[in-house]
Amino acid sequence: MHKHIARRVAAALAAAAVLAGVTGCQDDGGDKGKKAAGAGSSQEAGQEAGKRTPAQALTAAYKKTAAAKSAKVTMTMSMPATMKGGGQTRVTGVMGWGPMVMDVTVPQSGAAAAGGSEKNRMVWVDDVMYMDLGERMDGGKTWVKMDLKAIAAESGNAELAKQLTAGLSDMQQDPSQQLALLLDSPNVKHLGSGEVDGQRAEHYKGSLTVQEALKGRKSLDFLSPQDREKLLANMKKSGLKGYDYDVWVNGDDFPVKMGVDMQTPLGKIATTTSYSDYGAKATVQAPPADDTADLLKMFKDLGTKIKEQRNA
Repeated sequence: MHKHIARRVAAALAAAAVLAGVTGCQDDGGDKGKKAAGAGSSQEAGQEAGKRTPAQALTAAYKKTAAAKSAKVTMTMSMPATMKGGGQTRVTGVMGWGPMVMDVTVPQSGAAAAGGSEKNRMVWVDDVMYMDLGERMDGGKTWVKMDLKAIAAESGNAELAKQLTAGLSDMQQDPSQQLALLLDSPNVKHLGSGEVDGQRAEHYKGSLTVQEALKGRKSLDFLSPQDREKLLANMKKSGLKGYDYDVWVNGDDFPVKMGVDMQTPLGKIATTTSYSDYGAKATVQAPPADDTADLLKMFKDLGTKIKEQRNA
């Protein structure tokens, strides 16, 4: 594999992880969201939209978003220049949840784009990530795929397999789960209304500490209590205090924009996602098999080649 192709794959995967919620250290909020929906539904009866509490409004938004199953997305992530890969990244496309699918465009710049196109197309379907590198690799193929489950099985390492499949679970994120997480905030507030992306929307804000964000995160169930505490300690040691969440909900109870800010010793990491066309059919298909290379096989072949060269 050429070095610049490897860099493009790494950059594309990082952007996909951000889009899917990994950077936000999101909780698998489905169960809590369902509880919140059940608790809030009776309270909502007879309430006018303008008189609802933040919990009632966000619970209504959770239910509408969970039922929509898909939306068009535009995500912008800003990182401090002092961080590796600092700057701004903008990802656009369509995303579906239950099951998770997405078809997005990820920009490439600098060394990552050397010798290739300025953008990568990424497709996530059937728990497999596909990346269109925009150029022909050895063998003439333009797509690569990464199957986390296959990588986990190939590793033969039970703990590694658990971590990889947990990472896969982390990527099963959607706007409704983010709303469920915001409902867990002990200080969620309504900040008023305004125009967002051409729509009238209500603005809600809340924050979570690192410990609150990790609490109940199902993808960490494989960790022992000691390892969980170690993870929490390492996150605190990194200087990350917690997360500030903002959401703007329109008159139809759909979030039109969500933001997550994280303060680090190197500066603020800000992720903002705009949503539109809720419920639009997210038709996502895997690329043609004869134009797709398996990333796992590519690395295995590379390892074999290196071993042969050493033994020559």
